[in-house]
Amino acid sequence: MPDLRKDPITGRWVIIATDRARRPTDFTRERVIPSAPRFCPFCPGNELKTPPEVLAYRTSGGPNEPGWTLRVVPSKFPSLRVEGELDRKGEGLYDRMNGVGAHEVILETTDHLASLASLPEKQVADLMFAVRDRILDLRKDQRFRYILVFKNHGEPAGATLEHPHSQLIALPVVPKRVQEELDGARRYFEFRERCIFCDMVQQELETQKRVVLETDHFVVLCPYAARFPFETWIVPRRHESHYESLAAEAIHNLGQVLNQTLKKLDKSLENPPYNIILHTAPVQDRPLDHYHWHIEIMPKLTKVAGFEWGSGFYLNPTPPEEAARFLREIAV
Repeated sequence: MPDLRKDPITGRWVIIATDRARRPTDFTRERVIPSAPRFCPFCPGNELKTPPEVLAYRTSGGPNEPGWTLRVVPSKFPSLRVEGELDRKGEGLYDRMNGVGAHEVILETTDHLASLASLPEKQVADLMFAVRDRILDLRKDQRFRYILVFKNHGEPAGATLEHPHSQLIALPVVPKRVQEELDGARRYFEFRERCIFCDMVQQELETQKRVVLETDHFVVLCPYAARFPFETWIVPRRHESHYESLAAEAIHNLGQVLNQTLKKLDKSLENPPYNIILHTAPVQDRPLDHYHWHIEIMPKLTKVAGFEWGSGFYLNPTPPEEAARFLREIAV
């Protein structure tokens, strides 16, 4: 019998199609197999082919030279531009503003053929430090309300360049999906005077049915109302609404946890394409008692089609309990 599950945070409904449950080997999927490029603007030696860097961790050399281990540059083709004023206006019943924001690319490594799963844990931690550093810098600009950090791994997940990279976009508004999550968490807090994410972590640790791995700082789990097969979340055990408030010790551990989680997904699903999204509180907000930052990882194993678009439901053929069990048993 299919299982209808309601996401306790957003109120979104998901159909867990248990009668057609699919194991990792049942999916027809595209594997991500990077190839050596003829030319890559992100590889060492091509620093002048990108806009000037805004952040770099390096072992030698100067700005915009080889010798870096991680580099952050403005996007050459930005979705939003940092120059100008918002100039909010009403046009009859419509609202508009200028496309003001920031769009940056985080080059995670000099190795074109690497992935976050194959990198040393320290380099994955460096990525998470760079994310924190850039958020702390960009939030000084009062025009920016939200900073979205994401990674598209593999062409089916939206990546247009193979070289390992993540992206950061500073927005003048809070995205609708983020606002839905904030509103759902606030409603729960107003009713129970507790953070829903903290309660979720406690319950998942007690039942262990959907836990993939845990450390002193983080719990990795497949969420109860997972939208996609093998959707996986990394949630801090300690309440914190803003990612950029994370202490250095926890960031080092996050590098380890993210690396191990992606290794498990790679092994069980044979290097799938995936999206990673950092969910954090709006940068101009004070610390929030009701919200809890976290990371969501979504392998691209199925396609969103007419039923999903027409209903707003998601159809997941793999129960999260089964996905968590598979991932938990994968040794890395």
